[in-house]
Amino acid sequence: MSIHFGTDGWRAVISDTFTFSNLRLVTQAIADAVASGQWDDGVKIEPKPDPHKMVVGFDTRFLSDRYAQEAARILAANGYTVYLAHADAPTPAISYAVRHLNAAAGIMITASHNAPRYNGVKLKSAYGGSALPEQCRRVEVYLNDNEEQGRGPNQMDYEQARQFGLIQRFNPITDYNLLLHQLIDINKIADNPQRFVIDSMYGAGRGVIRGFLQGTGCEAQEIRGEMNPGFGGVHPEPIGRYLGALAGAIGAGMGNFGIATDGDADRTGAMDERGAFVDPHKIMALALRYLVEKRGWTGSVVRTVSTTHMIDRLCGRYGLQVHETPVGFNHIADYMLKEDVLIGGEESGGISFKGHIPEGDGILMGLLLIEILADAKATLVELVDQLLADVGPAFYERKDLRLSHPVARSQITDYLETKAPARIGGESIQQVNSIDGVKYVMSDDSWLLIRPSGTEPVLRVYAEGRTPSMVKALLGFGEGVAASVV
Repeated sequence: MSIHFGTDGWRAVISDTFTFSNLRLVTQAIADAVASGQWDDGVKIEPKPDPHKMVVGFDTRFLSDRYAQEAARILAANGYTVYLAHADAPTPAISYAVRHLNAAAGIMITASHNAPRYNGVKLKSAYGGSALPEQCRRVEVYLNDNEEQGRGPNQMDYEQARQFGLIQRFNPITDYNLLLHQLIDINKIADNPQRFVIDSMYGAGRGVIRGFLQGTGCEAQEIRGEMNPGFGGVHPEPIGRYLGALAGAIGAGMGNFGIATDGDADRTGAMDERGAFVDPHKIMALALRYLVEKRGWTGSVVRTVSTTHMIDRLCGRYGLQVHETPVGFNHIADYMLKEDVLIGGEESGGISFKGHIPEGDGILMGLLLIEILADAKATLVELVDQLLADVGPAFYERKDLRLSHPVARSQITDYLETKAPARIGGESIQQVNSIDGVKYVMSDDSWLLIRPSGTEPVLRVYAEGRTPSMVKALLGFGEGVAASVV
């Protein structure tokens, strides 16, 4: 079976592996796994989820709405009452619906920030976040067992399931907006309305931020908010090289800054009034500083191994504990489920904070950034400059280096650990961390992370330096490793 679940579900190329036939098989395996009686082992949720209730949502990709209907009718044929979103919606809105409706699990049809040719399934657990690794493994077990036994999916006509009340259409945005009102100080925003551009990148976040802010006096212009399953031919990922349209809108005077969300709106990015990209490292650091200094919040802070050390320097000042995790929001969610986490995030733009579901949320973080700017009565350029003067400087860059042939992950890790140099860029290495790949932490708190991809012959190289020249030296070392291991 060529279908495998990663850290956040299954993704594949549409009409190649991601087909209606394969989706039916996957949905049947999910139905079996949830019905196994061991689905929520180890997850303490009150009130106890209804084991016969499921939620299904979808993004704006090609055929996502049809795939969602197909998944819903397979679940209905297995005896579940399915709450199916009536239109495309952000992943965090669907995840919250799973928890709010007290469902056993949820399916989100999306390939998130991946290229337009992909679609996928994100599997959600009852607590409102990504399914646990053991839950994903259980689905794979049933998937393989069903194939070995020649057991096809249970099927029920969609309209018949609707008539029997087994499929119920609903609007996930209504309750999600109520949650956002608990987490965002809309009165503060209304006291100092902002003028900005929202770039939804043709994704499922379209209209949500603008709708939430109605009545605040904000002048929010939205671009790329119409339905376009091809995403205009670009990856719907809110990083600098895909945000030319947002830079152009700001340059044309449509707003003083920009907020961008990815294909399913669980990631965020921003752009200042000069059209310069403001990455998630700075967004998370600004958010942490604001939540502590303005809201007076406390709690631990969780960041992935590839996320800025500005977080650590702020936590040192505030006396907050920092947890470093492997890459992937599921590792952050583990901490959010078991302790009082103030904020957790990763360099890719998935960030969440106290009171919310344990999942990255681009809508939430975009709104928080608007609140921060309203409170500061300053521009985004000024806020970032203040941050860097306070806990920086911090220059960041990432490169994906393609290898000529696959190399075992253990081989690269062993090479990096045994051949760690004494110095890079004039700074000594103070710490070697192998929590996910190998990370060198330098004496000036610069760092280099090298992670072999688990799916392709690629080395992912991340570097944060106190100077541009240090970043260049760190990346140069990473390029040398890529040349050496082949």
